[in-house]
Amino acid sequence: MSRRAKFVNKEVSPDPKYGSPVVARFINKIMYKGKKSTAQGIVYDAFDRINKQMKTEPLSIFEQAMKNATPALQVKSRRVGGATYQVPIEVSPERGEFLATKWIITYARDRGGRSMAEKLAAELMDAAQGQGNSIKKKQDTHKMAEANKAFAHYRW
Repeated sequence: MSRRAKFVNKEVSPDPKYGSPVVARFINKIMYKGKKSTAQGIVYDAFDRINKQMKTEPLSIFEQAMKNATPALQVKSRRVGGATYQVPIEVSPERGEFLATKWIITYARDRGGRSMAEKLAAELMDAAQGQGNSIKKKQDTHKMAEANKAFAHYRW
């Protein structure tokens, strides 16, 4: 049993424009060096670009992208009798949201040469449509868990 204290998730106040705590956490993950207004500008500009291109509510596209990129399973290393096994475990909703956010932002940053708002908008639209690198990462995670389901009995 762990000797560390249990981590208590802090409540994040909702973002000012859409009133969504998920968007507020997304903005916080984009933020570099405490520059929250810059991160808000990037996210809101990306939402405006989504609104122009898809002619739909950007918050619904964002929620669909997050839902599509959220994994249900992942693998965790377990050491049993001198061997290390990749054991598939279910992902909690908080962890799933964190992974989806991280993957979307990482792959948006990896996209080529335009502004961050354009890259983020493109990644969110791709994820909402079930394509893009963040969706591929989710599928790879699920494949890894599926391939190692023989070790599921090592879960504890």
